[in-house]
Amino acid sequence: MPNMDPKKTPMPSQEPCIRNGNFKEVALGYTAEMAVNEAKRCLNCKNKPCVSACPVCVDIPAFIQQVALENFEGAYEVLSRSTSLPAVCGRVCPQESQCEGKCVRGIKGESVGIGRLERFVADWHREHATAEVTKPESNGHKVAVIGAGPSGLTCAGDLAKLGYDVTVYEALHVAGGVLSYGIPEFRLPKSIVAQEIDGLRKLGVNIECNIVIGKTLTVDDLFDMGYEALFIGSGAGLPRFMNIPGESLKGVYSANEYLTRINLMKAYLPNSTTPIKKSEKVAVVGGGNVAMDAARCAKRMGAKEVYIVYRRGMQELPARLEEVEHAQEEGIIFKTLCNPIEVLGDENGNVSGVRCVEMELGEPDASGRRRPIVKENSEFVLDVDTMIMSIGTSPNPLIRNTTPGLETNRHGCIVVQNDDGLTSREGVYAGGDAVTGAATVILAMGAGKNAAKAIDNYIQRK
Repeated sequence: MPNMDPKKTPMPSQEPCIRNGNFKEVALGYTAEMAVNEAKRCLNCKNKPCVSACPVCVDIPAFIQQVALENFEGAYEVLSRSTSLPAVCGRVCPQESQCEGKCVRGIKGESVGIGRLERFVADWHREHATAEVTKPESNGHKVAVIGAGPSGLTCAGDLAKLGYDVTVYEALHVAGGVLSYGIPEFRLPKSIVAQEIDGLRKLGVNIECNIVIGKTLTVDDLFDMGYEALFIGSGAGLPRFMNIPGESLKGVYSANEYLTRINLMKAYLPNSTTPIKKSEKVAVVGGGNVAMDAARCAKRMGAKEVYIVYRRGMQELPARLEEVEHAQEEGIIFKTLCNPIEVLGDENGNVSGVRCVEMELGEPDASGRRRPIVKENSEFVLDVDTMIMSIGTSPNPLIRNTTPGLETNRHGCIVVQNDDGLTSREGVYAGGDAVTGAATVILAMGAGKNAAKAIDNYIQRK
């Protein structure tokens, strides 16, 4: 019998007053009974609106139907046809604006918990599956992938399934890209990322770390090494700043640096070799998922007061609703309709406060959002000792500066000719944040998936 409960099956989680002091995963996941109960809320629609909203086109009703039948391994088989990183997607995808946003059940209640079910299935498979991954037979062709983030890993995995000899070149000492350095342990445990990547290695994907393309090797060097096509999924890891007075003071971080120190270098551990400042009061500038991650990390690092400073209102926050709710539950203070104009310092060059102005929303800008306008005579000082800038990132210029004929736009993003990711260089494809600027994990994965198909077509036509 279908479950016609208008609300999702609740997801168990750590209590806010406990979790804001540790880095363990906040959401604890469904039990099998919870998963089956939630799966039975799916109406198995014939036109599948949820699938059309999924960037990697997972057959969502099919995998959910298998969960309802308690065939969890069968559900995983459906998922794995479309996504190489289901345990990741189930945890960090913005489902509310994609698949769940199109769910018919959401018209008169809450949508089906698609992300929660995807996470359950991936975790069940990891804990129970015994069959070994079979490496596909080689087709004799070589492809290089630049960047071991979600876009590059997806492209590499799909090509490996087709028999390509794929090598991924990663600048950092571990694979995963933003999955490893950007998203905190309490949202995405690094053991999960490592296990997903291990599955790709078993498919035959070779990952070479500590290789900086544009410095260690160039795109032209890779072609000289016998690769027939390249995919650039190098992300957008260059942080942006506001260029206001005081940004060079001690205690001002980019969110990238702050999160990398914590997530990748384990700065929260007592014996960390790359410790981070122990702050009392922290201001995080920005309103996206990265800002929420930085603020919640600061709280876990011992800060007594953590502020989100955002120039628009709560309704305009671009972060996932779940992340905003979790931040509020954990005691993060939202200072919306505010904007920093100066970072104040003491005699030792340390941050001693942030001068801000109040804002109000005017007419919509080019993006359709209402433009923030400064209120007159509204200056005030926020008493903080640390400031974290989370206002966006752009691609590192190394690749574009060392690749003749590679067209980029004024933001430094690689220009592609179509959804397949073809660039201005023959045989060179690109996708993810290197093309779009900072976006979501699932959009990057979708770009990697599209590029893998295009690369296969390109090589087979040669």
